This record gives sequence, C-alpha cells and structure tokens, in this order.
Amino acid sequence: MNTRRPYIVGLTGGIGSGKSAAADGFAAHGITVVDTDVIAHALTSPDGAAIPTIRRLFGEHMIAADGSMDRARMRALVFSAPESRRQLEAILHPMIQALSAQLCADATSPYVILAVPLLIESGRYRERCDRICVVDCPEALQIERVGRRSGLSASQVQAIMQAQAPRAERLAAADDVIDNSGSLDDLRKQVGILNEGYISQALLARQA
Repeated sequence: MNTRRPYIVGLTGGIGSGKSAAADGFAAHGITVVDTDVIAHALTSPDGAAIPTIRRLFGEHMIAADGSMDRARMRALVFSAPESRRQLEAILHPMIQALSAQLCADATSPYVILAVPLLIESGRYRERCDRICVVDCPEALQIERVGRRSGLSASQVQAIMQAQAPRAERLAAADDVIDNSGSLDDLRKQVGILNEGYISQALLARQA
C-alpha cells in the first residue's frame, strides 16, 4: 500500500456535463481515476456488498432478476420519497467513501482524479480534495445529452438537475473549469493542459 498522501483533484459536473468523458481523458494520460459512480455500481451489482442490506430494507422487488439493484425502480422511488433516498444513501455512502479513500491511497500516478457527481454538495469529499475541477456546459445541452443517451424526458432530467447543486454554485467552487460545450477534441485539449498543471502542482505539494 502507498503510504504517501496522494494529491487529489476532485472532478465534478452536473448530469450530462461530460464528467465521464473528462475522466476518460485524464485516464488516457495515465492518471488514476477513482469514480464514485463506478464504485456505487459495483456495490449494487449482483453479489455487490450493498445488495443484502438493500434487499432487507427495500424488499425483493427492488432486486432485478440478475441479482443487482433494480436501478430504474429505485430511481423512481428515491425521487418520490425523500426518506427512501436517505435510507439508500445511509447504506451506500459510507461504503463508497471508504472504498474511494482506499483506492486514492493506493494510486501510484502523479495525482489522482476523484470523480464525484455531488462533490460540491458533499463536505466530506471536498475536504479530501486539493483542487476542484468542474466540467461545465449550458443546462439546455445537459438536458439534450441525457435525453439522447438514456431516453429520459426533459422533465425527468430537470428533476435530477434540481437535486444537484445549481450550475452557478458549482462554478463558484471551482479552481478549474472545463468548458464542454464544444467537441470532444476541445475537451481533450483542455484536459491535456490541466494534466500538465496538476502534475506540477502535485510535485510542489510533495516537496512542501
């Protein structure tokens, strides 16, 4: 296990902003990406560590035929019942925080990208980050992208967006902003420039 504290860049953005594409861009430069969405998916997949508790608290009908959490059914429930959302978060959040901390600590790249959709909303994750990078695009483009990839209606996407920090709040918290209103090549160029800066900042932090 790596005992040196890693330099952590928190990566976030609203749904449909292109956070995953940006994370892939950093990974292409050899940077370790710890994605809390990926961790959550693993925890709720067949034989995932969270499945027994989800089954016990929410019932067998929330478990799909393959043994994973029925994500569509759970999504509908937590957006209509705040108490159910709190219950699910109480199951998943401690597991995600522990696993993400371990993966960051074990990383050997010059710095670590910690990708968290609700980074701005979560004090615990913000405290772990040396720098915050926000992937941003106009809200109309977020709605269009999510609708195209998932089939959700505009109102459904807007409901998800309303559960996240407002765009202005994310931008106010950002040390760096990736403008993803253009092409994928534009995004990759911005990631490349930021990567060089983060390597330098991580080196300085280690020398301090």
